[in-house]
Amino acid sequence: MTTTPDPFGNPVHLQHPGGAAALNAFCNGFLGYLPSIVDLLAVAEHDASLYVQAGAAMLWMFSESPAGPPRARAHLQRAAHAGLPASPRERLFAQAVQQWLDADLHAALASHEQLARQYPRDLVSLKLGQIHAFNLGDSPIMLRLALLAAPAAQDQAWLHGMLAFGHEQCHHLDRAEAAARRALAMRPAEPWAQHALAHVLLTEGRLDEGAAFMQQASPQWAGLSSFMRSHNWWHLALFRIELGQPEAALALYDSQVWGVDKRYSQDQVGAVSLLARLELAGLEVGPRWSELVQWLLPRTADQVLPFLDLQYAYGLARAGRPEADTLLANLEAHAPSAPVANRQAWVQVAVPAARGLLAYARGQWAAAVEQLGAALPGLASIGGSHAQRELFEQIWLDALQRNGQWGAVQNLLQPRLNAQPQSVRLRQQLARVDAALGLG
Repeated sequence: MTTTPDPFGNPVHLQHPGGAAALNAFCNGFLGYLPSIVDLLAVAEHDASLYVQAGAAMLWMFSESPAGPPRARAHLQRAAHAGLPASPRERLFAQAVQQWLDADLHAALASHEQLARQYPRDLVSLKLGQIHAFNLGDSPIMLRLALLAAPAAQDQAWLHGMLAFGHEQCHHLDRAEAAARRALAMRPAEPWAQHALAHVLLTEGRLDEGAAFMQQASPQWAGLSSFMRSHNWWHLALFRIELGQPEAALALYDSQVWGVDKRYSQDQVGAVSLLARLELAGLEVGPRWSELVQWLLPRTADQVLPFLDLQYAYGLARAGRPEADTLLANLEAHAPSAPVANRQAWVQVAVPAARGLLAYARGQWAAAVEQLGAALPGLASIGGSHAQRELFEQIWLDALQRNGQWGAVQNLLQPRLNAQPQSVRLRQQLARVDAALGLG
């Protein structure tokens, strides 16, 4: 056995000293969204130390598919059988991963909060805890975890990027921007801080500034993992849509957003979301639904996260595939027995939202209005960011309009345009509504 520090000074027990480089690649890769994160899997084949096996289990859980948990469980069992020395911090981190595997996210979050209090420079734990809170739609926990670590990790750009996104999701836009810019001053290519700043600029309606910032940053994304690379391009595409440039956004779909890793869940839902937004902006997307849907067909029985299932369902329905009904039936069957941490989100939000999305894709406007309207008040609980969840609100608004409920649409759209006066998309949409209402 050997002990080596991780990039933040936390000691890690390794069975073989040769794993130190992969350990650093794992930590920096996780926080910086680099493909090097998976280097740990090769080390885990011959190093049974607890932290290495817990990290490998974590990677398998991020596959966001039913195949992930069995592989993750095997890694944790290997560490348990080996019984090698481990620090209290390493044991607590492995416990949090086990709780995630057991679908007890409330317990996992409690473990991550304990780690943040006792070992505030464990930024890998902090990041993982934030992801769990994000998937539960609990932005205050996201922010609290980062605030607990902040006094001890001021020298880490990663920390300020995590602070920035926590503040943004809690609607602290000034503090979010300040934290993001501090992170970028320390590490100009920090992708999560770039992403957090894009959220702020979109929310505040600073669309020209946001598009220019993300375009300028985009050369730095080429070496990132598929999610972060495609997701930051996705954000740039949103700015293009809002600025009345849907053709430019479609070009980004073809060249950057879809095709980095078509097997990965997050890349798939990013593609679904962008195609849907492009259609809502009035653009014809041609055969792209038919090409995308082949990657969604294996997802009908996943039920990993409601946020993912809803977009799989819409993509299948929009492509005219009957498997959308299969996914809906599986979702309805899963919801009452879902893990306690997000059962309410499955039952009260995901079920009616999925029904509404299928109705919308099939031109059943009244049913879409009713079902999506029932889901929207609790939408935060399905996870995803404000910007990502806005897709469902846009679909609901379009269903209202197609159902002839022009007055309701006008009352919802005008405040949005007031908040985002640079949005060409909203201005054009509201002009059509006002014309239909005879408002000039």
